[in-house]
Amino acid sequence: MKEIKKQSEGKNYSAVTVGEMNKLNEHVLTFAPGVEIPGKVFVGSALQTTGCDMSFQMFPVGSESGFLHTHKQNEEVYIFIKGEGEFQVDGTVFPIAEGSVVRVSPNGKRSVRNNGKEPLIMICIQYRVGESVGSVNASDGQILEDKVNW
Repeated sequence: MKEIKKQSEGKNYSAVTVGEMNKLNEHVLTFAPGVEIPGKVFVGSALQTTGCDMSFQMFPVGSESGFLHTHKQNEEVYIFIKGEGEFQVDGTVFPIAEGSVVRVSPNGKRSVRNNGKEPLIMICIQYRVGESVGSVNASDGQILEDKVNW
């Protein structure tokens, strides 16, 4: 089983790698005793995130999540970075492909499948519903006078 590798860490940051996207299938998430999800890896803990968790997942051609699921407290945003397939929420099925972004509230019954011709790769970000950063977006950033030294 492939592991997350720490790249760098400091007082105000941490950096890890899950490796090449075309090798995500080497990761295996043990979800519960006897339940393993190949091609899925969570990185929030390794990054020491404080407001969200995130995972990478690869669905080989013809595969699917295999179950519907909901959450108790977390909303999710799915970002599809390669391939195509279908997403299902509360019985509604719609196409997804590279560049698709889907938000699902905690109670949404969701599932993903790859009915395309290449692996389907996604990033999923989980965060506590109702605790958004608000509408500040880019205005939260501050440009500093410090010079960049490569």
